[in-house]
Amino acid sequence: MVDKVLVTGGAGFIGSHLVDRLMNEGFGVVVLDDFSGGKRENLSSHLGEPNFCLVEGDVRNEADVKSALEGVNAVFHLAATVSVDLSVKNPLLVNEVNVGGTLNVLRESVRADVKRFVYASSCAVYGEPAHVPISEDHPTKPTSPYGVSKLAAEHYCKVFCEVYGLETVCLRFFNVYGPRQSMGPYSGVISQFIEQLKRGKPPVIFGDGTQTRDFVHVDDVVAGALCALNSEECVGNVINVGSGKETSIKKLADILITLFGVQGIKPRCSTPRAGDISRSCADLSKAERLLEYKPRLSLKKGLKQMLIEQVKHENVSEG
Repeated sequence: MVDKVLVTGGAGFIGSHLVDRLMNEGFGVVVLDDFSGGKRENLSSHLGEPNFCLVEGDVRNEADVKSALEGVNAVFHLAATVSVDLSVKNPLLVNEVNVGGTLNVLRESVRADVKRFVYASSCAVYGEPAHVPISEDHPTKPTSPYGVSKLAAEHYCKVFCEVYGLETVCLRFFNVYGPRQSMGPYSGVISQFIEQLKRGKPPVIFGDGTQTRDFVHVDDVVAGALCALNSEECVGNVINVGSGKETSIKKLADILITLFGVQGIKPRCSTPRAGDISRSCADLSKAERLLEYKPRLSLKKGLKQMLIEQVKHENVSEG
């Protein structure tokens, strides 16, 4: 019976939503975060709660991880350096955090007698797809150090399951979006488009806009992660978590322009970015079979909800 859970990277975008859900369902929750990417405000509603504990520390640090794992039954390992661009500029850092950090948390989890270990991987392990939708047995050919790091960590999870008996599950997240998604030089396309539209400027598309992605709302991703905590059939597996829908970047821009209600603005195309893949869409057959996972939010509905949440947050901040 799992009653106390560690979420590494729990102050981040996806991690904090997972923490919210776990707290709502009555779990004891420990968060380990170094706040290099996460924000304290994402956890503010839980600070001071008796079943919540925040450990400020680094997944690469043995003592920090050991402290965070005290009395924990299960781990959601989300802490990572997530920027593809940064991984190209600083591959050593990404390897240290994403591979070395994961190995450290795996090792300490075995020592702490953790039962279940759910690892947040990425569709970046696939690289340019040979076909879509992409199933889990599709060849893995990552095109960035980030993708390589996520794939290497997956292999460590599999080995720790087979050799040490730790119940590992690797979830390959596709393009996750939703409230609290950070805005910055390495943020995703949805955050960038929203920021541009807020300033009354046209969304800038790198390439001709025909490239596609599988955009999945963070609430659906969290639901999938929770399913991985309880399913016995998923142990030792890698599983896609996406929407199962393929959307072009131009279509995404058009949806956001409509939601903003702005007149006379059209997306502007720019030079394609090196390493960008042409298509992406998750085959969810395995997730449906092993996790009974079914995404609920359409892209339009999810984006609308995200914009409403942003307005609420901005109003509270200004107040």
